[in-house]
Amino acid sequence: MKRRQFLQAGIAGASASQFGCASHEPIAAGPPGQSAVAILKAASYSADLAGLLRRGAQLCGLEAKGKRVLLKPNLVEFASNAAINTHVAVIVAAVELFRSLGAAEVLIGEGPGHRRDTIALAEEAEYRRVITQFDSIFIDLNRDDVSPVRGFADLPEFYLPNTALQADLIVSLAKMKTHHWAGATLSMKNFFGLVPGSVYGWPKNQLHQIGIDRSIADLQRVFPRSFAIVDGIVGMDGNGPIQGDPKSAGVLVMGSDLVSVDATCCRIMGIDPERLEYMRLTAERGHVHPGRIEQRGESVQSVETRFALIDSLKNVRLS
Repeated sequence: MKRRQFLQAGIAGASASQFGCASHEPIAAGPPGQSAVAILKAASYSADLAGLLRRGAQLCGLEAKGKRVLLKPNLVEFASNAAINTHVAVIVAAVELFRSLGAAEVLIGEGPGHRRDTIALAEEAEYRRVITQFDSIFIDLNRDDVSPVRGFADLPEFYLPNTALQADLIVSLAKMKTHHWAGATLSMKNFFGLVPGSVYGWPKNQLHQIGIDRSIADLQRVFPRSFAIVDGIVGMDGNGPIQGDPKSAGVLVMGSDLVSVDATCCRIMGIDPERLEYMRLTAERGHVHPGRIEQRGESVQSVETRFALIDSLKNVRLS
């Protein structure tokens, strides 16, 4: 399907309770419970990433047959000597995974928070060169058509891209990084790129006014139909998410509950997830609590890699 068909199919398949004439209704969080998270060792980007993702999908019971899938990488900035972005090899493997699972459509979408020219950024990160038919499956979410949702951060309306709202499954292809304000930026924080810059500016000014932690929690609530694949093969520590140092962790983390995935990633990084405000907020709103996670694949201990933290974040270190 082309992008127009993708959007039309999303509108046709939506229920009246989800899509109103004036705006989208808020979506309640699901009940807490056990959540499967797969940890997979990956020594480098030349490993069989497609095979690893297939194994992770099996461990997590992932189903995508007939679904419209939006892959959301982290493409916030680019520097040739830094590990800022989701590596292109992980994106290629994810495209292959969801097509092999029978997805009706696989799109890639991103709305960078710093750079206004998304295509130029994708060029620098080699997305356009390496990903087959990139231009035909990529959506600049900063400039996509938008619709309002109700109940985001107590605002009467909050506008989000139609491509994201009408996807059956949004896959957060996040990068494992520290964050100088939030503590860690993983699969949930990656959803900041779903907020359109053409409406809310760069670097998504209104999210910072609302508060990073609350915005992360509200985006998780608005987009519950999600899955996470976190690229921790080479992450970033120190002054992340842009100015930190590359940190090899040699791991991929996958799961359908983003709170549980991020809690697992934090423990791998040597961060206490329960000391991060956005983790507490999402757990309180009914998502899986960080303590109720079923680890599959490798253990946290076998891949634990202590990420360096800036001085102001020393209090979130796991003891």
